[in-house]
Amino acid sequence: MKKYIPLILRIAVAIILIQTLRFKFSAHPDSVYIFTKVGLEPYGRIGIGIAELIAGILLLIPRTVWLGAVLTLGIIGGAIMMHLTQLGIEVNNDGGVLFTTAIITFVLSGIILYIYRRDLPLIGKKLSSTRH
Repeated sequence: MKKYIPLILRIAVAIILIQTLRFKFSAHPDSVYIFTKVGLEPYGRIGIGIAELIAGILLLIPRTVWLGAVLTLGIIGGAIMMHLTQLGIEVNNDGGVLFTTAIITFVLSGIILYIYRRDLPLIGKKLSSTRH
């Protein structure tokens, strides 16, 4: 079971990233509202959607998991900052679901990156030679 946990985490984060794309790419009113409020509509909505698609795919490819996790941390870190500075925790009476999902995705991505830290270019080899 222990060897399946990283795969389950990767799939979970990829699903979270990819399932949001229908809202971004279809110009769903909630998505348009969010990106308008932060001044990134429409190019930011579409660009971030493309970045999330790429991150989700990278998480599913064994050789690029680390890159998918890093990209996800950057994207979702930005989303969390937007919630904390411009959007608020609750957006359009969602009860904080978007913010909570962002936090969960960020934490899971951090765990994934930690699991795959030895795959990081340049520093991964050094990390594998140190004992924890």
